[in-house]
Amino acid sequence: MELNQRYVYVVALGHFFCDIGMGALPAILPFFILQYGMDYQSVAGLMFASCFLSSVVQPTFGWLADRTSKTWLMPLGIFLSGAAMGMVGLFENYWAIFAVVTVSGIGSAIFHPEAARMVHKLSGTKRGTALSIFSVGGNGGFAVGPIIAVAVITAFGMKGTSIFCLLALVMAMALLVIVPKMKADIEQTSLSDVSLAGKAEELESNLQNNWASFARLTLLIIFSSIVICGLRSFIPLYLVNVTGLSTAAAGSALTLLFMFGVVTTLIGGLLADKIGYLKVVQLSYVLLVPMVGLLSQTTNVFICYALMIPIGFAMFSPFSSVVVLGQSYLARSIGFASGVTLGLSFSVGGVFVPLIGGFADKHGLTATMELLTAVALLAALCSFFLPKPAHLGTPQAKAL
Repeated sequence: MELNQRYVYVVALGHFFCDIGMGALPAILPFFILQYGMDYQSVAGLMFASCFLSSVVQPTFGWLADRTSKTWLMPLGIFLSGAAMGMVGLFENYWAIFAVVTVSGIGSAIFHPEAARMVHKLSGTKRGTALSIFSVGGNGGFAVGPIIAVAVITAFGMKGTSIFCLLALVMAMALLVIVPKMKADIEQTSLSDVSLAGKAEELESNLQNNWASFARLTLLIIFSSIVICGLRSFIPLYLVNVTGLSTAAAGSALTLLFMFGVVTTLIGGLLADKIGYLKVVQLSYVLLVPMVGLLSQTTNVFICYALMIPIGFAMFSPFSSVVVLGQSYLARSIGFASGVTLGLSFSVGGVFVPLIGGFADKHGLTATMELLTAVALLAALCSFFLPKPAHLGTPQAKAL
């Protein structure tokens, strides 16, 4: 089966709309402080709720997807994620806001495992390319979400966040129409090639779950997520307090980082299909260590901005490869593997951000960046303990 690029783009667009709301939350938090008088601990609690619950629930939905795959979970997840985030500006009570942020995280958790399973089926022999296209959608949502949030709140006040309800509803309705046809086309394509179907059945019967390798990969994901969430949280603060930039200019560095991440996610997937998934993961994290180390030692604003490019490449280029490796190590539990790799990558690090913040209060931002460099080193070391999945590269796998 060849890569069905048209449908992969459709699922990636769904990923974009799903992650717009999650990406918008950090940009909405300063408005909570300004207009509702929340303190830093309160807004950190909202980030914690969103990240923690999503990282816990998403593997659960992945596990369920392996047992009873339901394609309607994709539009449901998009609707819950966007609609709940759209409601945050309609409440002033902290716990009401806490509740809808939690629901938004659950919606995101519902969408990702089923969507990743669908992309896996559509990818053919181009698994890295397909997953990178899918990942670009999510990264694009994270990049665009803050822009939309700031624009609508500035123009219409806190109630402007309701735009996310409309966006989620439109995309969810579109997927309700498209996904059944997508599923039917996949089944028809598979049945039209009897020899391929036979190979697929034979391969599936021989697949095994390598839980030891997956545990090592999970440890790498946790370390890398801490680095990603830590950099996302502290790069603006570092640029303001160490280099003397304004808040707006420091925020633009983060925008540059994530916008570049959209491009490098795709580059990483294409590269993985050529040189191998494991090599891309190893090269990326080896590059990340000295780049974050350099950032921690410079006070020159131009060097800081320039470092956003290699840091963005090192952070985002291995994303699709990590998902492919996870699916390969747990070849009989694709949904669970997708839930863990996708769920933990951008969420579990958020659980540690309050601890990193406490470290920054005691030791300063330069020491915090040095701490993130050390964590990046741990991720790089973990990558060299990952074995190459046995069935990647077999004739049966290539036929699929």
